[in-house]
Amino acid sequence: MQSDEAPPVRRRTIEWQDPMIGAARVAEMAGIDYLQAMIDGALPPPPIISLMDMTLSSVSRGTATFICEPNESHYNPIGAVHGGFMCTVLDSAAGCAVQTTLPAGVGYTSLEIKVNYLRAVSATSGQLTAVGTVIKPGSRVAFAEAVITDADGRVVATASSTLLVFPIPA
Repeated sequence: MQSDEAPPVRRRTIEWQDPMIGAARVAEMAGIDYLQAMIDGALPPPPIISLMDMTLSSVSRGTATFICEPNESHYNPIGAVHGGFMCTVLDSAAGCAVQTTLPAGVGYTSLEIKVNYLRAVSATSGQLTAVGTVIKPGSRVAFAEAVITDADGRVVATASSTLLVFPIPA
């Protein structure tokens, strides 16, 4: 059924702070302290946090937990949350888990991530929780896993990740 009327437009506003404020502090703070400062509001989170509607909720050595609530702005063409959204949340959880093990002046980047999608996710799935866990820390390469559960505690996606660890230039 076609209509000559355009469907109502939905809008979403994204706001963030200068990402270089936090990035400048990586060289002087241990990874876990840096992430805790973001949780405490002493450092601004990176813009991807706002874009993806995620919140870094807790960290401890070797783990990082994010919460997020998917909405229809995360949908793919068939009306489900896009796999890229889930992959980004998993990548963030795994990467930040590794960051909790790093000393000041050391950073990381994803080399590889493998994602398993186990259940469809929609705007009615409720709050998602992503927990990243370091499997093997390293001074050159680290390995981590991440799991996303829905509001009912069901696993909706998992990932394993390999991350490059490197010194951050002063």
